[in-house]
Amino acid sequence: MDTSLSLLEIFDTVPDPRDKKGLFHPLSAILSLAVVAMLTGCKGYEAIAQFGREKGTALAHVLGFRRGKTPCKSTFSVLFRSLDIKAFEAALTRWVASRIPNDEELVLCMDGKTARGSKDGETPGQHLVSAYAPQAQAVLSQLRVDAKTNEHKAALQLLGIVPVQGRVITGDAMFCQRDLCAQIVENGGDYVFFVKDNQPSLAIDIGAGLAFEEQSRRIAETFSPGRLIASTNECSNRDNQRTRSLGEATDRDNDGFDQTRPMARIKAGV
Repeated sequence: MDTSLSLLEIFDTVPDPRDKKGLFHPLSAILSLAVVAMLTGCKGYEAIAQFGREKGTALAHVLGFRRGKTPCKSTFSVLFRSLDIKAFEAALTRWVASRIPNDEELVLCMDGKTARGSKDGETPGQHLVSAYAPQAQAVLSQLRVDAKTNEHKAALQLLGIVPVQGRVITGDAMFCQRDLCAQIVENGGDYVFFVKDNQPSLAIDIGAGLAFEEQSRRIAETFSPGRLIASTNECSNRDNQRTRSLGEATDRDNDGFDQTRPMARIKAGV
């Protein structure tokens, strides 16, 4: 995108799940406060509410609160239970993407991680597949998966959300899948994936292909027309130099012979 979008502009596009009667705070203001507080390290509703109270009226007016007072913990809890999370994350994706210049070569790192502290007894932890942009130091988008083995399907969905054209997608061996690579190329991007021992046949094929390319390059350089012409010219120059050296020696010998004969005749009285 050409211009950076503000949080307020982005969150105006998120549908408000609350009843329109008796609303005290605009949705864009609440979501903006939550994002700003989380960027400072707040991780819970209580911490976000406390952050808003500590910053006071000045921050509240900047974020769009009409009453100069930020919401309490229960307001955030009720809102995020009914909020369209996909629309919320899509808005955040557009906000982060708008802050990356178009002329910059963007690298997107795809990876799957289990959220720390999300495991509760027998309940497994929340596993997420995310696309991280190092230049913006932010996650463009992420999807929740049931298990680590489903990262492949989640990655395919991510490619339909994040901008791929002109980008380089990186990932570990989990993403070395034919359909995933084909989709990246079709969308105008490139990819760099690491192959490990979990796909031995693929590693062998890549090694054989690289060895064949290297051998072909060496053969082409050895027998290229330019190299052959240069080699022929070099041989011709050496032959000419050798012939010229022999010819100069013969001429010098002949010149010496012609100059000594008259002197011999004079001494002989001829």
